[in-house]
Amino acid sequence: MKRTLIGCLMASLLLAYPIAAAADAAEGDVIITLGENLTDSQKQQVLNEMNAPENAQTITVSNTEEHKYLDGLIPKAQIGTKAISSSMITIGANGSGLDVETHNITWVTKEMYTNALITAGVKDAKIYITAPFPVSGTAALTGLMKAYELSSDKVIPDDVKKVANEEMVKTAQLGKSIGNDQAVALLTRIKEEMAKNPPQTDADLRSLIEKAAKDLGITLTQDEINSLISLFNKMKNLNIDWNQVNDQLSKAKNKISTFLNSEEGKTFIQNIIDILKEIWNAIKSVFTSSNQQQQ
Repeated sequence: MKRTLIGCLMASLLLAYPIAAAADAAEGDVIITLGENLTDSQKQQVLNEMNAPENAQTITVSNTEEHKYLDGLIPKAQIGTKAISSSMITIGANGSGLDVETHNITWVTKEMYTNALITAGVKDAKIYITAPFPVSGTAALTGLMKAYELSSDKVIPDDVKKVANEEMVKTAQLGKSIGNDQAVALLTRIKEEMAKNPPQTDADLRSLIEKAAKDLGITLTQDEINSLISLFNKMKNLNIDWNQVNDQLSKAKNKISTFLNSEEGKTFIQNIIDILKEIWNAIKSVFTSSNQQQQ
């Protein structure tokens, strides 16, 4: 339970194309990103689902932009030939952290989005990602980065975008063997430790990764460890603000903690417990009935 909650606190990615920035964005401002290949009716469906305000700024995301950062990391067939997934980013108060929700996104979990966006420097925003039907979600990642650059008057360096994109892909791949929650939790733990005590050598980094995995009860293959060493070496050599990364991760944890301590959170947990009890009682009932018939 604890490991699952940790996984749900975090998050694996993003893409973007450098664009001109607008420095006048303020708390509450909304930017919509729409996949370029949506039909008119699909665009309206997505906008209605988002409850998008009429005065929201809108930008489009192309399939070419998706391929710019994903080619070589995942099969071209998985990227596809159309940009469909869309998003809405609402600028939050300073220090509010990231809040990500998804709908009809099949490949990237909301925790993976959160984790990779934090790596890229995105902060303090409420993000909603959706599509008119189930899709991988890569176009939305591109759009989120474009929207953040537009709203924050900051250009995210191309190499940072690439490594954040690689982080998402490797988290998703790792999730196939150890589970998505565990993969997100592991990547988050490693980043937290790097923020506290940056490793100086490959041996230090290997030790950090192995300890993080052990602390979370995760078993990694040597290939998986080597892949993570390669990824985090790239991060280490970039101008990433690790203090900000750690701060955003902490805010994500605090949000979950606040929710769990609220009446809504307690009710949510109690509902889960009640459902598990019902399932257990049903199982016991089946076995009890079976034993009585055999007697």
